[in-house]
Amino acid sequence: MNELFGTLSDGTPVHRWTLERAGVRVRVLSYGGIVQSAEVPDRDGDTADVVLGFADLDGYLTHPGPYLGALVGRYANRIAGGRFPLDGRTYVTVPNEGPNSLHGGERGFDKRVWDVEPVGDAGHGVRLSRVSPHGEEGFPGRVEISATYTLDGSGALRIAYEAVTDAPTVLNPTNHSYFNLAGSGHAGGHELRLAASRITPVGADLIPTGVLQDVAGTRFDFRQARKVGSGYDHNFVLDKGVTDTAVEVAELYDPASGRVLTVATTEPGLQLYTADHLDEPFAPGDGIALETQHFPDSPNRPEFPGTVLRPGEVFRSETVYGFSAR
Repeated sequence: MNELFGTLSDGTPVHRWTLERAGVRVRVLSYGGIVQSAEVPDRDGDTADVVLGFADLDGYLTHPGPYLGALVGRYANRIAGGRFPLDGRTYVTVPNEGPNSLHGGERGFDKRVWDVEPVGDAGHGVRLSRVSPHGEEGFPGRVEISATYTLDGSGALRIAYEAVTDAPTVLNPTNHSYFNLAGSGHAGGHELRLAASRITPVGADLIPTGVLQDVAGTRFDFRQARKVGSGYDHNFVLDKGVTDTAVEVAELYDPASGRVLTVATTEPGLQLYTADHLDEPFAPGDGIALETQHFPDSPNRPEFPGTVLRPGEVFRSETVYGFSAR
């Protein structure tokens, strides 16, 4: 189902698409590729929205900072100093977090209106697409990108990205949904299991130092499920590395409702963010972001998995959010 959700100041309409299957209902906006809501049942069959979002377009326009539910890029997470080398040139992107570039710059993918078309069976999927022109936010190359959101037969939300470029560039999109499996309140009591034996530690500016730190004996060890708590905004190095197909890497569980979220991805990293800086109308810790990604600042770290996309290549990435209850 497609409906008008609002209008931007320049008159551009923003539409909302509703996907529904296997007891799960997900709403997606053409603005920012935002997952506005995800309604899923608990162990008793009662349904609640487990994704933080706003009821109207104005909420997203006046509170852009948290990137609630958004499709972010061209480069998710941070690029140090807003610049990176590529083929002998240094490219300067728009800084929007001190000197650094965060989630694609001042007007990244999250602040663009995407073209949307239905795919597959009615009400089960949509394909969002746009052209990111050469020089957008300082990134080189004209990039044609799509993100296909589908609900599979189990009600899992599958997000599949595909992109091509006409000049060498870097690309690292992700979805920035905040999950609260209880439907409200503080999410710190959720239990997390994460298949990651290392993290990329960061300095005061949240830029990786370049080393890989073992999680054993630290607060970053989620290899066995335990309460999440707070104080996390860190990239975890997934044990599986880069894969051609999505592999399950995380499980988030809310003991009170019984709801379970699983995360499978092709990506080598996952940013755990416990939303300690959320402000009104939300509160710190109201949601947990599990952002599948390549590592922060990879364009400046040749020792990290590469994010360069070249002409003739096809970028593909997939992340699957599964919902269940126990």
